[in-house]
Amino acid sequence: MSDLILHHYAGSPFSEKVRLVLGFKALAWKSVTVPVIMPKPDVIALTGGYRRTPFMQIGADIYCDSALMCQVIDRLAPTPPLYPAAAGGMQHVLAQWADSTLFWTAVPFTLQPAGAAQIFSGAPPEFMKAFAADRAAMSGGRTRVTTVDARAQLASYLAWLESMLADGRAFLCGAQPCIADFSVAQSVWFMRRAASVAGLLAPYPQLVAWYKRVAALGHGTFEGLSSADALAVASQASRALKHAPVSVQTGAAFDAGTEVTVTPTDYAADPVAGVLVGLSDDEVVIQRVDERAGSVHVHFPRIGFQIKVKQPVETRT
Repeated sequence: MSDLILHHYAGSPFSEKVRLVLGFKALAWKSVTVPVIMPKPDVIALTGGYRRTPFMQIGADIYCDSALMCQVIDRLAPTPPLYPAAAGGMQHVLAQWADSTLFWTAVPFTLQPAGAAQIFSGAPPEFMKAFAADRAAMSGGRTRVTTVDARAQLASYLAWLESMLADGRAFLCGAQPCIADFSVAQSVWFMRRAASVAGLLAPYPQLVAWYKRVAALGHGTFEGLSSADALAVASQASRALKHAPVSVQTGAAFDAGTEVTVTPTDYAADPVAGVLVGLSDDEVVIQRVDERAGSVHVHFPRIGFQIKVKQPVETRT
């Protein structure tokens, strides 16, 4: 699976989620390190404006959002299954809760001043200022939980997870790993990066042992790739007319060929514009053209994203 390219950076929680899934699947992949903050010109050339990290590339197909990326990885390498039947629907519910509620409690709490100083040890003050401004722009008007409230909420959340493991199961939904394990693991991983926060995990020995089992799955086998080379891969696949097969399902609310925008509904709400080429209950795909990347298909999940018909730009005379 060495044609799979992950665009990420080392300290990104959602990147760690995907890296662990790649390790679970024992896959080989290529690693492109993206900037932590804007500007991201090579990212935008591929995604059309989606700025969140990570995203995944296979030729001229660009996959946004870790939930969709994990589904694609599982289709490409179905064994061992990422969504085992024995885990049922609970794995999806737990994963979505972890990707949203748990993430937005654990990560901002970890980035309180003491934790941020440990995670970004050695970073110059100007970077810290730029990082704070960048993340403030991404979160928009999102209400941030206070440190006091976040600590109390984390205590409840960690206790819930500990209770799930109290019967001796190896993983959250049973004997085998599933998508829920990787979604929860990213927040635990981030908390462990700050010594002043990692101690909050100590009262939950089953959870700590569980995390070590997940982390032991590793990140698979990977080699570095420059962003320029990734753009060249997309351009070459575009010229060869190689894209994953997609279609607009019958009875969809939007017609194939319609110019649309796709926008995240939770944070970093930057619309991506393109021509609709794929639509189902699970996925939306738009085609866009970039002078460096060529004609790329950008894929998004339906959950967490909004599709709108692109409005014409008004011109005044």
